[in-house]
Amino acid sequence: MPKMRISKEFKFDSAHFLPNVPPTHKCANMHGHTYYIEIHVEGELDPKLGWVIDFNEVKQVVDPLIDQLDHKVLNEIEGLENPTAELMAVWFWNKIKPDLPQLAQVVVKENPTNVCMYAGE
Repeated sequence: MPKMRISKEFKFDSAHFLPNVPPTHKCANMHGHTYYIEIHVEGELDPKLGWVIDFNEVKQVVDPLIDQLDHKVLNEIEGLENPTAELMAVWFWNKIKPDLPQLAQVVVKENPTNVCMYAGE
């Protein structure tokens, strides 16, 4: 059967600041983003079901993480004390991969032009 990649997008709003940048950097100040997270899953097409994975399975794994972050200060979340897009992508990967072994990539968009893509180690 063909190997395919699917993705599901999630959205949440959060505030954060970057504690390790110089104090004059604008991201040293508290600010917010509407984040879009894409979860990419890869695998062989199931010949009977006609899909790689049920999109609802992806949603069940990711929704609790989105709930942890939505309308929160990201710096207060364990593992996100320095919440750059890159470290957020790794955080999502580490939380999702054990429950979704077909995970192929996590994409974090903090705005339409600032995007981080992570495909694991």
